[in-house]
Amino acid sequence: VQLQASGGGLVQAGGSLRLSCAASGRTESAYRMGWFRQAPGKEREFVATIRWTGGSTTYANFVKGRFTISRDNAKNTVYLQMNSLKPEDTAVYYCAAGVAQRLGVSWDEYDYWGRGTQVTVSS
Repeated sequence: VQLQASGGGLVQAGGSLRLSCAASGRTESAYRMGWFRQAPGKEREFVATIRWTGGSTTYANFVKGRFTISRDNAKNTVYLQMNSLKPEDTAVYYCAAGVAQRLGVSWDEYDYWGRGTQVTVSS
């Protein structure tokens, strides 16, 4: 499975961005997709995850009510709509695909990773 993330950029606090993650290859093997982020000097942290089948979602507490993860099965694409962005949301955002039927809130539950996309939120 190959993953290509896009949609990052520079936005002012309070603004919005939508990240996309296009999957290709053996996408039928993926059970869930996730978004993680990593800020300079910090560890990679879980943001949100969604199952390909059924679409159930889980979010990190710090993004609940602001971010929405969704998927388009026909396009093999997962999205992360980010609203009410804060400077502390500044990070490189990564999408990932996991094949095991696990909760998906830890980076080690994922098997495939895309290159990150930079999100910078100015105050």
